[in-house]
Amino acid sequence: METISELLPYAQVVLSILLIGAIILQQTGSSLGGAFGGDNFSAGFHKRRGFEKLLFNATVVIAVLFAITAFLALII
Repeated sequence: METISELLPYAQVVLSILLIGAIILQQTGSSLGGAFGGDNFSAGFHKRRGFEKLLFNATVVIAVLFAITAFLALII
């Protein structure tokens, strides 16, 4: 149990850096007009393919792992 509590902060730092990088790499494809309800009607019907889908799934996995490590840090 001691080794987990010693390694947990390092795991959280690595996961947070990976999560920030994965979020920044994702492209939204919406312009400033789309943020205010402009003419970006096709954004809701976008299908992820290839690397975009892999990056999205990796972001979800990294976020879940980060949440688990944060919860473990509270318990331990």
